[in-house]
Amino acid sequence: MDLSIIIVNYNTKQLTKQTLNSIYTKHYSFQYEVFVSDNGSTDGSIDMIKKEFPQVTLIENKKNLGFSKANNVAIKKTAGKYILLLNSDTIVENDCLEKCLEYMDKHKDTGALGCKVVLPDGKLDKACKRIFPTPANAFYNALKLDRLFPNSKRFGKYNLTFLDENKIHEVDCLVGAFMLVRREAIDEVGLLDEDFFMYGEDIDWCYRIKKAGWKIVYYPKGKIIHYKGGSSKKKNPRLIYEFYRAMYLFYNKHYKDRYPWIITIITYIGIGCILGLKLFLNFFKSNRGT
Repeated sequence: MDLSIIIVNYNTKQLTKQTLNSIYTKHYSFQYEVFVSDNGSTDGSIDMIKKEFPQVTLIENKKNLGFSKANNVAIKKTAGKYILLLNSDTIVENDCLEKCLEYMDKHKDTGALGCKVVLPDGKLDKACKRIFPTPANAFYNALKLDRLFPNSKRFGKYNLTFLDENKIHEVDCLVGAFMLVRREAIDEVGLLDEDFFMYGEDIDWCYRIKKAGWKIVYYPKGKIIHYKGGSSKKKNPRLIYEFYRAMYLFYNKHYKDRYPWIITIITYIGIGCILGLKLFLNFFKSNRGT
């Protein structure tokens, strides 16, 4: 088996159908398998998959396990040389998979690869090529300085906006919407960290993979469309909380011992304040809309 594709589904019936169609309507020169790890959907997703995609290996989790754990459940069942994490709100374009596998086969030191991820309007999903977040570049990103100075190597670090999006680059981390990982790298560093419920697990995995000596590559010759946010409901306080909780988890796990205690305190306070502000604004907007 060359490739194992894993899609986590949570009440995204139509989007998941669209994603699966984008895979199965193409013919490939390699052997592949597709897993859908369903997190207790109640929108008819399971019946749809069983009826329209009987070739899919369907995993029916009894509740919402989160992104990391649902992927891990499937990874343990895979047989592929490569594992592809693919969001349920994506469309795989043309020969994306062939090109990505060809690159991985030729570059044995690449542990994980991400393709060019574009939004429905054709603009780049900036999260598909990033540097590891630090207090400094996260601060610049929060102030939107990368938008004002996208070509600046100082202010544009967070999403590497100064790099040509149409050229191959070695980067720090990729986005979990499309993340092709070598089996040997997974065997070496382990599965996704299940402490991360929905956000940050991709950054943490890339951090561990790169720390182990593998390269992380942004490969724009392959492309997908990402209907960003399709697998999450906007204005959901739980998701806002999980986003900022992931920031805390990543810093606490990888950076706490690298920075002076005062930087750590400032970082924690900053995360907490922004979380509180986002929840307040979300509550205000939600009430105003009712």
